[in-house]
Amino acid sequence: MAFTRPFLHSHPASLFLPRNFPNPKKFIPRPPFSLSMENPPQGYRRNVGICLINLSKKIFAASRLDIPDAWQMPQGGIDEKEDPRTAVMRELREETGVTSADIVAEVPYWLTYDFPPEVRDKLNQQWGSNWKGQAQKWFLLKFTGQDEEINLSGDGTEKAEFGEWSWLSSQQIVDLAVDFKKPVYQEVLTVFSPYLE
Repeated sequence: MAFTRPFLHSHPASLFLPRNFPNPKKFIPRPPFSLSMENPPQGYRRNVGICLINLSKKIFAASRLDIPDAWQMPQGGIDEKEDPRTAVMRELREETGVTSADIVAEVPYWLTYDFPPEVRDKLNQQWGSNWKGQAQKWFLLKFTGQDEEINLSGDGTEKAEFGEWSWLSSQQIVDLAVDFKKPVYQEVLTVFSPYLE
């Protein structure tokens, strides 16, 4: 199946993409499931994932500024003692500027992915930690605003992470993701599939 490039919404920072990021496609992922329903496995950074859909049931995705040609759904770390439902709304606002959204569903268990070695080294140096990867609580949110609300500079509290954005199909979301996130994305989209039809 040929992929048709979506209509893109550009961010000025996309003109300054670093080209020296290691190739994440060389990494072979492991299955993304956690044995625990309540607590993430040890050694993984707690994180929320955001599957934001519009009225046409298309999914929001954006291109990363630090990994050329890699698209992803928004995600971000859960602060100490922060509830995942609070974190998901905070991260959505910080990364996309969106406040007009309602939580529709939640994956009832943690999903994990391991960082490829070169990504792990870079992120752990940046964070001052030694995480193996991320353990994610995924939420499906319905976008209730207008596209003009979307701002890849976010709410101004964090550095921009994305250069372009688009509304995509489930298959496009998986196709455009870095390989080490694909198993998690496939599981998330399977769980949320009744809402995406």
